[in-house]
Amino acid sequence: MITNRPTLLHIKYSFFAVLAAIACANAADKPVKVYILSGQSNMVGIGQVDSGGTRWGDEFLEPTLSVYEGAYDAAKDYETMKPVSTLKLASFGGATPTPFSGGGVQIVRGFIQPKETGVFEFRPGFGDSEHNVMVVDGIEAHRKEPGGKAVKKSVKLEAGKKVPFKITYLTANASGLGWTARLDIPGTLTTLVKHQGKFPYLLDKDGNWKSRDDVWYKGVVTATGNKWLSIGCGAGDGNIGPELAFGWTMGDHHEEPVLILKTSQGNRGLYWDFLPPGSERYMAEVVGKDGSKTQKVFAGYKEKPDSWDADPAKGVATPPPAQWLDKNGKPIDWYAGKQYDDCVNSAKEVLAKFDESFPHWKGRGYEIAGFVWFQGHKDTGSELTAARYEQNLVNLIKSLRKDFSAPNAPFVVAVGCGNEGREGTGLTVANAQLAVDGSKGKYPDFKGNVKTVDTRDFFPKFEDSPKNQGFHYHQNAGAYMQIGEAMGKGMLELIKK
Repeated sequence: MITNRPTLLHIKYSFFAVLAAIACANAADKPVKVYILSGQSNMVGIGQVDSGGTRWGDEFLEPTLSVYEGAYDAAKDYETMKPVSTLKLASFGGATPTPFSGGGVQIVRGFIQPKETGVFEFRPGFGDSEHNVMVVDGIEAHRKEPGGKAVKKSVKLEAGKKVPFKITYLTANASGLGWTARLDIPGTLTTLVKHQGKFPYLLDKDGNWKSRDDVWYKGVVTATGNKWLSIGCGAGDGNIGPELAFGWTMGDHHEEPVLILKTSQGNRGLYWDFLPPGSERYMAEVVGKDGSKTQKVFAGYKEKPDSWDADPAKGVATPPPAQWLDKNGKPIDWYAGKQYDDCVNSAKEVLAKFDESFPHWKGRGYEIAGFVWFQGHKDTGSELTAARYEQNLVNLIKSLRKDFSAPNAPFVVAVGCGNEGREGTGLTVANAQLAVDGSKGKYPDFKGNVKTVDTRDFFPKFEDSPKNQGFHYHQNAGAYMQIGEAMGKGMLELIKK
């Protein structure tokens, strides 16, 4: 017998459905969760998405332009039609390709002979000349209809093997400009995700890069993207930093929307550029290259220059020189902690105009949910700066919390010395970063709210990476993804506590 009477199972499911609805409604009213990420170039983000585009050159052989009468018509078979004119293109690609003759439907045919084996993406044309269809070795590698988006398909080619290509321009605008990108360079995000199956959550069901509609990325000072979280939030459109995986992790955790606010600058030290407020000047002995020893005073917050000779009678109270000039005699506009001020003030300005900066969240408000600090390389330059790192880092944590009125916000420190963090001054800095972890017991105030994540094991081999550049993790996108995931995991541990 069929009945509409509710069963216990129906009641149970209805109960949880109501709870879910209430939770969603409450989440819609809650403030946006803001995470502030700061540091030097590795936080800016140097991980490569792909190899980038390189201009076409001598790998294109025998390019010939054929012009057919009339406007482009998809129903016509131009392979069986006789061209009105033909022109062998002496220069195809480069900065100044041979100009096309114009008029009618323009089609270029020829061959491609790559210098290396790989998977390639072709980007024919520039501006209006991008409206074309390019076929490589029988594969439609590029299509962009007027008013539409480009649709691309990668093509695998062998070094030295000649294959045919054809470009049919769909409008009167046509040129020999074009770019090629190799997509399987070791260590790029494209290779790792699209060819090796790693970090699959970055792709949508069609295999395209995904962006989130619940996590917004805003960069200030550098890496100044302003968009829903996706690739291209690092140093440029073709780069990523740890914000990508970190933002994904936090977005998956929170019911509320998330703002990743990144304020970083490359080649900066905590001992000088990022020196936090409250840091006092100190004295130390400096040994010159000739073995001479000099007592110097090192600048406190907002003082300059970075150091000056101490007066034995005054010691640390020795005043700095009246002027700090460059080699041309011009005043130097910098001071201890200026980068800290610039980064903090830029982030504060964004938050002060929250409704204006993020109109999609107008009226909702925000709360500082946590901080992430990823830096350290610059401080490995000397034993003195490395030895001061721990003290400066403790001051930094306290200063950032104070400046953003978030005294209890979780704080994650990522060991930021790369492979250098295993010996010498790099190890000194790494140990200082590990020492502030609240679980170590050295800083009772940090218990349960400061965590250090060790990134040294994520350092890749240069042969598995786009470039041999150690201080940027060889620009390996996988390293930046692992670091971002570790930052997110560390933040979740603190949140759950």
